[in-house]
Amino acid sequence: MVELKPGARFQSTVCTTEVIVVKGAGEADLTCGGAAMVAAGTGEVAGAPAADAAEGTLLGKRYSDEADTIELLATKAGDGSLGVGGSALAVAQAKTLPASD
Repeated sequence: MVELKPGARFQSTVCTTEVIVVKGAGEADLTCGGAAMVAAGTGEVAGAPAADAAEGTLLGKRYSDEADTIELLATKAGDGSLGVGGSALAVAQAKTLPASD
């Protein structure tokens, strides 16, 4: 479990993925490639992503959960997929702005 707070940085232990928390608070089971993520700069890459969590993470994309309570920004791409509490995170869709006519 890691403490999520805006600005916190985390890295994967099974691929090159790194993220920064944009939205979220409290403790969460943050994973990448099926393995727990650690604070940036504190871990080394060892092993490979699990087969069911190897869809990859794209640089510069925002990832969020279904309830939109957690949002992560990928600062480094990697082979592992992001997840929280056993549920996969999806690429966040851009919000539509109102017309300014």
